[in-house]
Amino acid sequence: MERNFSRILVTGGCGFIGSNFILAMRRHCPGTSIVNLDKLTYAGNRMNLSALEAKDQGYDFVHGDIADPELVLRLLSEHKIQAVLNFAAESHVDRSIHDPAPFITTNVQGTQVLLEASRKAKIELFVQISTDEVYGTLGPAGQFSESTPLAPNSPYSASKAAADLLVRAYHETYGLPIIITRCSNNYGPFQFPEKLIPLMITLAWEDKPLPVYGDGGNVRDWIHVLDHCRGVELAMKHGRPGAVYNFGGNAERTNIQVIQSLLDILGKPHSLIRFVQDRPGHDRRYAMDYSLASSELGFHPNYIFEEGLKMTLTWYATNREWLRRVQDGTYREFMDAWYGDRR
Repeated sequence: MERNFSRILVTGGCGFIGSNFILAMRRHCPGTSIVNLDKLTYAGNRMNLSALEAKDQGYDFVHGDIADPELVLRLLSEHKIQAVLNFAAESHVDRSIHDPAPFITTNVQGTQVLLEASRKAKIELFVQISTDEVYGTLGPAGQFSESTPLAPNSPYSASKAAADLLVRAYHETYGLPIIITRCSNNYGPFQFPEKLIPLMITLAWEDKPLPVYGDGGNVRDWIHVLDHCRGVELAMKHGRPGAVYNFGGNAERTNIQVIQSLLDILGKPHSLIRFVQDRPGHDRRYAMDYSLASSELGFHPNYIFEEGLKMTLTWYATNREWLRRVQDGTYREFMDAWYGDRR
């Protein structure tokens, strides 16, 4: 049975994954009304969706905080929201090590506010977008399954694990229909340039040293953001209430392999690589078993990593103005000028 929602709330929709999801939904479900609630922190870029704001009557942007209970409940009620998809999160591990507090406020308290408002508004489905990092770290063999115990090792992953448990508790205690999705490392268009792949691209373009934590042997399973977005859409339409679904890209690579591949595509020397002191609590390996999502949702990754990497490089090369505005901070000034009092 397929669920088709005509009115959804997407939180954090101006971020990397959220904006890609909204654009994908607009292509796949053009009749769906989408409300995008975003706080516009440093990683929230309203430019990502400027085309929708200019001409799409079924898309509404709301500048606000998911931790604001009055605002959230009002939005759910006024827009008659049927499903909530929570992409909003502080998500950078290094930032969480420096200052964990914002991660608790947004990822834990904000999720609880959304859950409570969803319960009061009797929404039909709450989808929590989570991460493989809640599972902790793996040895050289094995994969994370949905039954793997949660064992987060950074303040960021701990905050996401806490949010996941709250989502589960609202299902068990109040009967709120929920689904939790957990994915591996995303890459693709609109990713904020502090993340590994866009950071290395921009440094390599300028022939600057590329810093690599530790020995570069940390392993991640890479998934193209559009494969992840398709998985979330499948979960929203076909997933079992109360279920957890893992999404992976079937693309385990060490960090050094990813960086060397980027340098090879760009024709840059590997001598640009510089090994630096490892960060505290750096998980060694992630790998996702997505067989449940495959069997129940029909999910499988469409993008081969090396092809997706070349496509990502091409996107950044053809969107250098977007990248420049993000790097120098003028994307915020641009949005103020572009939108004016429409904010």
